[in-house]
Amino acid sequence: MTGTTRVAAIDCGTNSIRLLVADLDPATGELTDLDRRMTIVRLGQGVDRTGRLAPEALERTFAACREYAEVIRSLGAGPLRFVATSASRDAENRDDFVRGVRDILGVEPEVVTGGQEAAFSFTGATRELAGRRDLDTPYLVVDIGGGSTEFVVGAERVRAARSVDIGCVRMTERHLVRDGAVADPPSRERIAAIRADIDAALDLAGETVPLREARTLVGLAGSVTTVAAIALGLPEYDPAAIHHSRIPVERVREVTERLLASTHAERAAIPVMHPGRVDVIGAGALVLLAIMERTGAAEVVVSEHDILDGIAWSLVEENRRSG
Repeated sequence: MTGTTRVAAIDCGTNSIRLLVADLDPATGELTDLDRRMTIVRLGQGVDRTGRLAPEALERTFAACREYAEVIRSLGAGPLRFVATSASRDAENRDDFVRGVRDILGVEPEVVTGGQEAAFSFTGATRELAGRRDLDTPYLVVDIGGGSTEFVVGAERVRAARSVDIGCVRMTERHLVRDGAVADPPSRERIAAIRADIDAALDLAGETVPLREARTLVGLAGSVTTVAAIALGLPEYDPAAIHHSRIPVERVREVTERLLASTHAERAAIPVMHPGRVDVIGAGALVLLAIMERTGAAEVVVSEHDILDGIAWSLVEENRRSG
């Protein structure tokens, strides 16, 4: 492949840390994966309550960073960008996190704003949708993370964006955890409390982002892809089958109701369920369902390409501008 740049991108969120090493061709818009992996580290453990990153959460994250450093070296990736999102943005002791990452990977982690996070997500999710005649613009891209959800409306570029503090980990810890254990399954009252928080956050997002003006809803991140995998009835997690699948709102509602009525053991037994999502998937699915109901979306187009891909493309753009 000619004219390509090999880059590494790391996205460190509230629930997971992910690595992408890829060859990018700016001329064709092609991104070729060499390695794409995720580790559930739960960096945001307790942040909503304490305002600090827990020592054990930091160590889990640093262990993943050491593993990723080996992968990056073995594949000979050039530029590396490390983007940290909601949990590290909110924490009082984020300097401990920054220092640890710098020591392991040799780069300064960028604790980005919600607006920057939204722009990365939009680029990653929509770059390959350009020219699709079956999908109308503008897009509404929603990235449901562990601590926050980003809403971005745009076509070729971002028109409006907003990050709000509803994510699968934050909602689970705030409403479903009592005495260190997750309510299993949650009561109707606890589900209603989550939904009230989501609705209030959607009101906030709607002040900045014209949620109902979008013609295509694009959903990103683990809660969305897991709901899609369940809705599709996959026997195992298959990114190729999930990527660009179109899940009707009725199926999202059925899956959400099933997850919220399930016990931990029943959720863990779902073939596509990552062990790190068992406790938080119900809240994540409820966020997606609430967004679809608020916007009137008949379906969600599911993307396996997201903020991680947007971070990778940003490295190519920087090289192009500096060169």
